Amino acid sequence: MKDTLKKILSFFSRFFSKARNRRICYLVLIFLVAFTDFLYSGLARRTFVFYSHIGDSIVVEDRMLHWSLDRETNVRRYVEEALLGPVSPDSVLLFPRETHLSSFMFREGIVYANLTESAVLPPPGSWNLFRSLLTLNEGIRRNFSYVNDVRLFIGGNEAFSEEFSKIFTNSADNRRTSP
Repeated sequence: MKDTLKKILSFFSRFFSKARNRRICYLVLIFLVAFTDFLYSGLARRTFVFYSHIGDSIVVEDRMLHWSLDRETNVRRYVEEALLGPVSPDSVLLFPRETHLSSFMFREGIVYANLTESAVLPPPGSWNLFRSLLTLNEGIRRNFSYVNDVRLFIGGNEAFSEEFSKIFTNSADNRRTSP
């Protein structure tokens, strides 16, 4: 046993005595630390689409959200973050500040999100309720590949269900919608 241990120690001392080998080991160690940090950080990158005050152009924001093993929790966190609005001061809210989720479910690949009645009131700036709901719908589908359908409700009433079904059933690839 002692001979084996001595052989192992002599191998490592010879290996680390060369500068090139030490540098490779340092790089491997840095990679392992970074990879471990990535695995245990509990964050996932999500994209959000908003619109600019000027020219109605699209503004895409990347945010890091905490993720969970529960898919319903991940989608609910995304919707709640989208309702908070953009970080950029030049962007327009999708929904008024008072809007929040009154109920949320994810069952068999279908998202059911019920927004409060304040969602129908226009926030400051240019605004279109259909466009805001469509943007939220597309964002959910784009960020979560396991979502097959999104049903959005306002005050318990389904909003634009026929229009959304036409858009997403006629699309060649309804999982990859444009931002």
